[in-house]
Amino acid sequence: MNEHDHTLPDHVLGDRLSRREAIVGVIGLGYVGLPLAAACARGGFRTVGFDVDLAKVEALNGGHSYIDAVASDEVATFLASGHFGATADFSRLTECDIVVICVPTPLTRHRDPDLKYVMTTAETIAAHLRRGQLVILESTTFPGTTEGVVKPILEKNGLTSGVDFFLGFSPEREDPGNANFQTASIPKIVAGDGVIASSLMETFYGAVVARVVAVSSPAVAEAVKITENVFRAVNIALVNELKVIYGAMGMDVWEVIDAAATKPFGYMPFYPGPGLGGHCIPIDPFYLTWKAREFGLATKFVELAGEINISMPKYVIDNLERQLDLRQKRSLSSSRILIAGIAYKKNVSDIRESPTFHLMDILAKRGATVDYHDPHVPIIPPTREHSEYAGIRSVVLSPDTLASYDAVVVSTDHDAVDYRQLAQHSKLVIDTRNVFSRKEIVAPVIVKS
Repeated sequence: MNEHDHTLPDHVLGDRLSRREAIVGVIGLGYVGLPLAAACARGGFRTVGFDVDLAKVEALNGGHSYIDAVASDEVATFLASGHFGATADFSRLTECDIVVICVPTPLTRHRDPDLKYVMTTAETIAAHLRRGQLVILESTTFPGTTEGVVKPILEKNGLTSGVDFFLGFSPEREDPGNANFQTASIPKIVAGDGVIASSLMETFYGAVVARVVAVSSPAVAEAVKITENVFRAVNIALVNELKVIYGAMGMDVWEVIDAAATKPFGYMPFYPGPGLGGHCIPIDPFYLTWKAREFGLATKFVELAGEINISMPKYVIDNLERQLDLRQKRSLSSSRILIAGIAYKKNVSDIRESPTFHLMDILAKRGATVDYHDPHVPIIPPTREHSEYAGIRSVVLSPDTLASYDAVVVSTDHDAVDYRQLAQHSKLVIDTRNVFSRKEIVAPVIVKS
């Protein structure tokens, strides 16, 4: 291979990127991959979405989106223009100039990183890897994964990163339900394995998002994402602990936080809840904990925050049990409980790592009968961790329905819920989100928790 051959792939790809002729492949069409694929198509790139779930592939190719952040009409438009198509045929990776990995990075039962999806995907890419391609990992993981795990897999067939193909990391920063920020408007952290890869990363994402922020290495980019989520996890744990302490003192933690938030400097409000949800915050800090052990270091803040946040569902149910006994002389084991909200955050259908599942688990173990209502989740889909709940349908709210339950636990504060009806017709309401105070609804049945 002569000097010209060494430089050929990046020149070719750079030119194709600048002319919007490069074909982008996005692997994993979930809450990260599908919005990214839409942003790429919107940016003028022909985009191929890859997923092992045939139902997702069929839905998208029929013009139907299953994710709130991407409208079905937009998918249909991309299909009609030829800028997007979905497939389960991974041999088509050879068509793509850029391949972006957007697969889950869960935890094992022992709360260690589970990279099986990343590694399997990297092996699939390696089987179809050709010279000149740019491979990007977006899945959140511990520092060192891109260069220490993905790179060796991609190089198994004899191609070399930085010479024959290019490799980089760019953490996803999706926030489902946030109307103020979409994929294209959120600054994008990028880093490549080498100077050429870094340049190609900046060129590609610069054509898709409004602002690109380059850092010195993939490990730094991986650490950026972990840091963002550790920051949130620790601060949420702090206010969850304060909720317990101030509650024991007879004070309302939400009132304290809102008053503290009037300080224009040196304070940022975080709010308590029934536990942590979503794919990132409950999981990603433990990736850092695991990696730190390799260096003989303890992540004390991270682990303590995890313990506090994990304890919140039990705190809520213990409070429910006390209130049932105090107000109705009823045991939890003989009670019918309705949980309002199964999505992990308001106004979305995303149920990943939702604390509501933990509430349901505790209630079931204590003998209570449990139902749920969620306007965004009419039926619980199959999940890896809570398969026993798949197929359960949301209860339709009505005065008679509410009156038939001994208590309602508000786990997610969706806007599309009639909270006045809920307060008027329920026997007891446990509010974990302060939604009634925010809506200025006062009733003796409401208890904050």
